[in-house]
Order: sequence, then C-alpha cells, then structure tokens
Amino acid sequence: MLPELFLERMKNMLGKEYDAFLASFEQDKYQALRLNALKKDRQGRCAAEVLKSHLSKVSWAENGYYYAKEEQPGKHPYHEAGFYYIQEPSAMAPVTLLEVCPGDRILDLCAAPGGKSTQIAAALQGEGLLICNEIHPARAKILSENIERMGIRNACVTNETPARLAEVFPEYFDRILVDAPCSGEGMFRKNEAACEEWSLENVEMCASRQDEILDCAARMLRPGGRLVYSTCTFAPRENEGSISRLIERYPEFTILPADAVKRHLSTTDDAVESVSPDGDWRQKKASEISYDGVPAWVDNPAPGIEHTLRLWPHYVKGEGHYAAVLQKAGQATDTYKIQALGGLEKGLSQKEMDKEWADYQVFVKENLTNPLSGKYLRFGDNLYLIPEEMPSVKGLKVLRPGLHVGTLKKNRFEPSHALALALEPQNALHVWNLSSEDTTVNAYISGQTFSAEGEKGWYLICVDGFSIGWGKLAGGIMKNHYPKGLRKNL
Repeated sequence: MLPELFLERMKNMLGKEYDAFLASFEQDKYQALRLNALKKDRQGRCAAEVLKSHLSKVSWAENGYYYAKEEQPGKHPYHEAGFYYIQEPSAMAPVTLLEVCPGDRILDLCAAPGGKSTQIAAALQGEGLLICNEIHPARAKILSENIERMGIRNACVTNETPARLAEVFPEYFDRILVDAPCSGEGMFRKNEAACEEWSLENVEMCASRQDEILDCAARMLRPGGRLVYSTCTFAPRENEGSISRLIERYPEFTILPADAVKRHLSTTDDAVESVSPDGDWRQKKASEISYDGVPAWVDNPAPGIEHTLRLWPHYVKGEGHYAAVLQKAGQATDTYKIQALGGLEKGLSQKEMDKEWADYQVFVKENLTNPLSGKYLRFGDNLYLIPEEMPSVKGLKVLRPGLHVGTLKKNRFEPSHALALALEPQNALHVWNLSSEDTTVNAYISGQTFSAEGEKGWYLICVDGFSIGWGKLAGGIMKNHYPKGLRKNL
C-alpha cells in the first residue's frame, strides 16, 4: 500500500503522467549487476570480458548488465570471487556522471553498502585514491567487506561523520559523490520497508540532513572539482530543493548538464515500452520530462536546475533515481594536493619491515612471483599495502586503510583473504584451479577441505581461472583458509 500523502503529491507533480507512473508499481523490478573489470585471470582477461556476452547491457553504465528474474547470481561462486556486484540499474548512473579519471582523489561520502564505491574503484583502474566513508558502524563493516570482495587495492574505508572528514580534508578531493540518505521513495517497488517507514516528517528530516552533508562536501571539494549528488527518492524537497539550497549557500557552485547519462536515454535499449499516456516515449526523452516545469516543484530553484537528472520507473528499466552534477569555481593549484590536515602516511621503513615483518618477506619469496610494490602500514598485528599518496589517517576511525595483506599470528605470517582476491593467478607460485561446475568449489566456500597432490604450502585457490581464496596443502589434503565469517552453502 503506497502512502496516501505520497500519492497525492505525485499526482500533483505528474499530472497526466500519473497513471503510467502508478502502473509501474505493478510491474516486476529490473535486476542488474556490474561486472568487475579489476578481476583478472592468468591470461589477463577481466571478468567483464568473460561474462558480458551472456547478458543484456545497461546503457548508461560501463560493465552494467541486466539479468533475468529466475537467475540467482548471488548464489554462484563467481559472486564470492568478486566477479560482479549486484546493483540496481538506476543506481549505476551517479558514478557515470562523476566522470572518474585514473589518478583522481575521490571521496564517496555516504558509501555503504559499496555499490558506487566499487564502481568508482573500477574506473580508477588501480590508480589514485578512493576514500569510502560510512557513518554507521555496522554498514561500514559491510562496505569494507565489499571493497575486499571486489579485490580493490587503493581504497581506504572510514567510519566517520562528514563534519570530521571536512576538518581533515579541506579542498582536498578532485571528485566527491554524495549518495545521500533519503526517504527512499524510488525504492518502494523493490523495498516494502521503505514504504512502511515513509512520512512527510521523514522527508523533511532527510532534507535537513542532506543540507548538512552537502555543506561538508562543499568544504572538501577542491577548486574546479566535481560533485555529484544523488538520491533514490522522488521528493523535490530532497532533490531539486537540496541542490537549490546548496547553491544559495555556496554560489561558487554551478550545475552542469547530466549529459553522460542523458545521451544514453535517447535510445530504446533501457526504455519501458509504450507506457506514456502522451504516446510513444521516444517523442520525449525520459531524461527530459519536465511536467510543466521542474522549477515549479521547489522554492527558489537554482539556475540550471532543469539540467539535473530524474530516472522514472515508467520510462526506464530501473527504479526511481535523482542526480545532479555540480562544479566548484576555480581550478586546482599545484599545492592543493598536500592540504590534508595530517600530511601523507609515511609507511613502514625497510628497517621496520626487516625487523617486524621478516616472516611476511619469507612468505612473499616462497609464494609470490614478485614483491608487492607500494608503501606498507601496520595496524596492530595486521599489515596493509596503502596508496602512494595515502593521507595520514591518524585520529580517524578507519576500518581498512588499503589492501589488507595479512596478519602476524604467534610469530608466523598468514596471508589475508583480501590479498587472495586482489591477486591475479600469475602473481602466485602455487595455484589450484576449481571449475564452477564442480561441487568442490561450493564445498570450499562452505569451509571444507579437499584432496590434492603437489608441493606442500600455500596455494591460491581459483574458480575458472580467477582467484577466490587461500588453501594450504599438506599430506594430500588442501586445508581450507576461506574465512569462517564468509563461509556459506551455495
């Protein structure tokens, strides 16, 4: 049951489009996933190359594909190996608008559960820095797990308030994504809980919270930088309203056209067929519907507000979404990159590595084809590989400062699951490949051992040539090192 006050507002907004909008709630939701371009096999092929021929493309997202309702990709070994991230198709649009360049410094300010962060990381191609933040501890943990599953090396996961980050990173980031907490109206079709929790008071509360988050983001974006704001709600107060209020407070921001997505909506690939009472949808692009003028929906609309993006469920194969692209006046200087409050993380010296992590260096020599390049950081008994230009994280709540390499346990080094997922098979001296069609791989994911013959020691376990975890061979048995907290029966 859709809330009556919500329906009343939508009818006023949409006019003669309202019946088509309402009918969309009776249709099945569209399901999609994003293939992982960072995941590679021994031949250097990425997961996206291997799987894309079997799927239907989401036009506005690189490596985004629809899958059929009867398929269950979350219950396949490929999911555990980080081949893909299951993500609602409309939710892929904001990162496309961010226009990520390898080497950028990027902040995903409200990042859990991690769909957009992992999408950003794929676009960075392992270069630059990604800070993924989530204010809620439990959700931050899920975010960290997804960063690990997708084999991402150059991401730092924090559990901070936006205000605290703004203190540490003034005008620091090239690009910032604010996928803001919202009233969730765009998810009513796929999430009944969002519908049950809706109220006009919650819309107002979300709008107020969005203003506070955007204030922090504005402080952290460097001159000339790009900010993308997105929600999964239809409420103008949280969408065009939030952007208009931001520009009123910060006139140095201007709205840029959302062309990186809009140009894809001029084709029929992602369109719902013949749902508009006005006739064929192709006479009016789904990205350009104004319903007698978007500015009428908000008080004091900002100049250019009509260039922001709305994805409607009665026009595209996806849920309701809103996004705006903004640019901060000015241009980057040669000095802005050293403006993080604490400077750069120094990392461990070679002397410290030789003294404290000799067992790790033995592991590398005996099990990897080449040492991992980069700076190392110690967190307790855990060793991390961090980006070269990693800012100091002292004083911040950090769950994952980079790639978790492994742990020192009773004076012996044990490689991490994250390391296994980030490695390509050619990086390991010992590899054991399992077929996705063999029940052995499911047994491995559930924590079972299996019979194997070969040189004893650590093995990178792979599924169809892609890494999925560690095993340790001894006495004809491959001992299972798949993390207990991740084990499941597929």
